[in-house]
Amino acid sequence: MGLASLLGRAALKPFAKALPPMGDTERAALEAGTVGFEGDLFAGRPDFDALRARGPNRLTDEERAFIDTEVRTLNAMLDDFAIDEARDLPAEVWQFLRDRKFFGMIIPKAHGGLGFGHFAHAAVVTRIATVNTSAAVTVMVPNSLGPAELLLHYGTGAQKAHYLPRLADGRDLPCFGLTSPYAGSDAASIPDVGVLCERDVDGRRVRGFSVTFDKRYITLAPVATVVGLAFQAVDPARPEGQRELGITCALIPVPTDGMTIGRRHRPMDSAFMNGPIRGEDVFVPMDWVIGGEARVGQGWRMLMESLATGRAISLPAVGAAMQQTALFVVNGYGQIREQFGLPIGKFHAISAITARMAADLYASDAARRYTAAALDAGEKPSLAGAILKVHLTEAGRRAVLDGMDVLGGKGIMGGPKNLLGVAYRHAPIAITVEGANLLTRSLIIFGQGAVRCHPHVLAEMKAVENNDPEALGRALLAHGGHVLRNLWGSLVHPALHGTPPIDLRAEAVMIARLSAAFALTADLAMGLLGGKLKRLELLSARLGDVLSALYLASGALWRYDVEGDPAMLPFARAAIRVQLARGADTLHELCANLPSGLLRLAAPLLLRGTRQRRPLTDKTVLALAEALRADPALVGRLCPDIGQPRAGGLRDLMDALALSVPVADELAELNGVLRRTRSLEQAAARSRDPAAALAYLRAADRVIQVDDFAP
Repeated sequence: MGLASLLGRAALKPFAKALPPMGDTERAALEAGTVGFEGDLFAGRPDFDALRARGPNRLTDEERAFIDTEVRTLNAMLDDFAIDEARDLPAEVWQFLRDRKFFGMIIPKAHGGLGFGHFAHAAVVTRIATVNTSAAVTVMVPNSLGPAELLLHYGTGAQKAHYLPRLADGRDLPCFGLTSPYAGSDAASIPDVGVLCERDVDGRRVRGFSVTFDKRYITLAPVATVVGLAFQAVDPARPEGQRELGITCALIPVPTDGMTIGRRHRPMDSAFMNGPIRGEDVFVPMDWVIGGEARVGQGWRMLMESLATGRAISLPAVGAAMQQTALFVVNGYGQIREQFGLPIGKFHAISAITARMAADLYASDAARRYTAAALDAGEKPSLAGAILKVHLTEAGRRAVLDGMDVLGGKGIMGGPKNLLGVAYRHAPIAITVEGANLLTRSLIIFGQGAVRCHPHVLAEMKAVENNDPEALGRALLAHGGHVLRNLWGSLVHPALHGTPPIDLRAEAVMIARLSAAFALTADLAMGLLGGKLKRLELLSARLGDVLSALYLASGALWRYDVEGDPAMLPFARAAIRVQLARGADTLHELCANLPSGLLRLAAPLLLRGTRQRRPLTDKTVLALAEALRADPALVGRLCPDIGQPRAGGLRDLMDALALSVPVADELAELNGVLRRTRSLEQAAARSRDPAAALAYLRAADRVIQVDDFAP
């Protein structure tokens, strides 16, 4: 009997007790999607050649023309404040979205759609979201977790032929009902039940389900013409214990007897359509089940596999849009608004905010773009999608909060001239939907990573499940070698796999060291705590945060490499170092809270060289902010998706910045005269080009002013 077999026999029973139980729905969620570079990071062996081989992002001529023409035209139709006040998009916007097939971006041309790639889809949503979030949400839902995605992968031929052309051109507008009042984050436990039965329909006996359901928070429900629905299928004719067939997905046309669309929800008083859907004894023929009878009970796996794609695109695009808009506003407003005789952007406190926003944006948008490149290469990076969803929406929220701090009174006065107020109100929505960040961060990122990304855990779990001591022994031996390699990398020096960009070699070494320390710590935590780690959410969340920081830092390295823009090197370097500092600090917090005194004592040695006391010096921070003030092209590279709206505060700011260019060297003098005379005309008269100066001063005044209303 070999060593592997002996080891496996000895470990089989203890492992069976230590491993947490896993239901079918949890297994489907954990096994959904594919593993990419995040697996290298989890293993402690990032391969920089593999990282650099991905991408760059590419748009086809057709995709680029759509963004440059249709998206630009759409943005020019959007007035953020007017839409917010009306609580709906204008009728002409709805029609434009249908006519230009915005709802059919992911649907192939063969079915009447645009057939866009994932990066193009994300770019469209991001550019709309910089101008109006409600329009972006309206576009993203049919292209994300909705009937079209499910039909493309699982629908019958007849379902595809009927629905996809109608969804592509907007004749049908979809929504998807998953969340129930008593099953929110625990969506797999939805109480909505469909009982297998037969009914007479048009003179013939039809097999299907009688479904009773209560769904809420359903985006587009008030205007939907077809409802995607998830329910628990039950066959009462089966023996006790075998009646539950599993979660099933179906398409229900509107109207259908027994189904009602409730009154609107108003998420943070937003303008996009959202509401409840209820049904009592709604008959769902088998032809309405997505994929037909063969797909009954497979709905949860279908949803998880679809979410692996949509989660990596839609809400990360909204988060990126919030970041880009906030940075553009803070940097631009900081140049126009003066206090104490200086543009406020030159004050160090505001410079620090601007630089931090820029570093965060570079890393988060880099990770988003890298993941889109993986999607376009045919991967389904579900773990990366969860990382993006959490950390880009959180970064968006931070950016908007920072922007509100800089704007001060200007930021809290509602009206058309407000620059970030609507985004500030909308930020919690992105945090909450498609898997609340609190849940995703605490349970899913590391929980899924431990099973899918660890090079040996899944093999060990399968060996225990199959009662195979030989396979378990082989996996354990390989696991032991893995731990020793990462211990060596943590204590001495990590091996550098592949060739990183020469400009960022030092940062690549730092990524490799932190990756090795993270992998070692994850193994120690799993070995020490076993199945209990699943319930220790604070520890699990910290492990997920470290992995996320590594992923964002690696994305920044990739972005600098594929873009090849030397001017962005300071931002790339800052972005990587900020993420690694966050990851290292979190890893030290984790070790300080592990329930092992011995491990806490050993932590300083095991984590040697991972902590950066000062990721960015004050000198670096001020230099980054000054570079953004001095070179508008740098802002354009960081914020390439900023769209131009029809009217409002953002449009006023854009106009003022454009008009400042001809008189840029005179701004200090013009503002000084304006403070003394309080006359735009007198100040402009001092300029070498009075007409240009007056145009700028009037535009800047519109930016500074706020709205007032009748009492």
